[in-house]
Amino acid sequence: MNAPNASPTEHTRRPTGPVDRYFKITERGSTLGTEIRGGMATFFAMAYIVVLNPLIIGTAEDINGDTLGLPGVAAMTALVAALSCILMGVVSRYPFAIAAGMGLNAIVAYGIAPLMSWADVFLLIIVEGVLLLILVLTGFRTAVFAAIPPGLKIAIAVGVGLFLAMIGLVNAGFIQSGDGTVVQLGNGGLNGWPILIFVIGLLVSIALYVRNVRGALLLGIVVATALAIVVESLLGDGAEGLGWALTVPSLPTSVDDLVAVPDVSLLGLFTEGGFNIAERWSDVGVATVIMLIFTLLLADFFDTMGTMVGVAHQGGLADDEGNIEGTREVLVADSVGTILGGLGSASVATLYAESAAGVGEGARTGIAPIVTGAMFLIATLFTPLVSLVPFEAATPVLVIVGFMMLTQVTNIDFKDPAIGIGSFLAMIMMPFTYSIANGIGFGLLGFAFVMLVTGRARRVHPLLWLISVVFLIHFAEPAIYALIG
Repeated sequence: MNAPNASPTEHTRRPTGPVDRYFKITERGSTLGTEIRGGMATFFAMAYIVVLNPLIIGTAEDINGDTLGLPGVAAMTALVAALSCILMGVVSRYPFAIAAGMGLNAIVAYGIAPLMSWADVFLLIIVEGVLLLILVLTGFRTAVFAAIPPGLKIAIAVGVGLFLAMIGLVNAGFIQSGDGTVVQLGNGGLNGWPILIFVIGLLVSIALYVRNVRGALLLGIVVATALAIVVESLLGDGAEGLGWALTVPSLPTSVDDLVAVPDVSLLGLFTEGGFNIAERWSDVGVATVIMLIFTLLLADFFDTMGTMVGVAHQGGLADDEGNIEGTREVLVADSVGTILGGLGSASVATLYAESAAGVGEGARTGIAPIVTGAMFLIATLFTPLVSLVPFEAATPVLVIVGFMMLTQVTNIDFKDPAIGIGSFLAMIMMPFTYSIANGIGFGLLGFAFVMLVTGRARRVHPLLWLISVVFLIHFAEPAIYALIG
């Protein structure tokens, strides 16, 4: 029997059923309707990945010159996101969504694929996911956190942002190799319809973003693509159209151009070549493989933790120190998402900062990512639309994502020379060498060196010294091979 003095508010705060109790909907001050709206908001905020990931992963060449193609990558990107989001919702019961990670897919496409076949790349991602899961289950994450100073973690994220912006500008043709200069504006100036489409798409996306429009990045892609189709239809006169970087935009001519059975041909690509890992990776070199796995591990691990803490703080789900109840479950689901990304040939799946869109709508529980996952399942049927999107319409998103990641730079303590120089090297070497791995390596080496010469070597975590040695061996590989040969 209810207490006689219980207020109506106290009654309404009681769970209404097993689903409510399991997901703590009422306990966290939410409702089922709010969670559904939040899940939909998150989907529209991050749905651009179904378009953008194929343009990065699907068009990059591996060591053999092979590409994965757009349809298969688009379908698997949506499918992996769907399964990962649903898993996250059920296991963690928090409003965190998962999909192929921006920045991580750049590492895969431009840092790893040139060194091995795509099958080997996805096998490496699976191995990284398994190692990440082991680190989570054993509690080793605390040691990893202790090894990398917070300032360098931020610098890595900022460097990835600059690298993504560079990729976006280059792929759109906005900048290119110069005549007598390293780079210059495309065609010596901003000439041509494709570059104009890129500029318009960038301006539209910026306008929507600063106006806090839900799904701003996806809407920017849609507007730029529609405009590109119109321009090509009116002015194009050949197979290459008006000089688009990759895809020539065109109006759909049949239902098959819009809706189709998902292309799952890339599922299980990692099995090509058998399971003798040592033999498959022998040409790459042990030190290089260790470095690549570590690069993915570091980027994936800290990106997840940063996103988790940030979104949790926004929703009032974290304490003052950034801790949340059930952190282990969140990280387990994220690690399994990475493994699913390798199994599905869709790159590394990780927590999305766009989960904040759903939290902004009031989402506080795992119901929201389950809804997001369901919408990604529906999206698998519409992946043919990806082939209509030219680089020039999609790459403005890379520039804006780069800006978002750059905003963290204010949290780096540049007054500490070790942190400052290490961060500086990490940030500039990623875009300048077109390699995220190089940026991380030079950043860690710079930090360790300054700590050594300033008499603070003992304050550097032993694991960081080990990592620095691994990077040093990697950078010195040509000289070492020359000496041995």
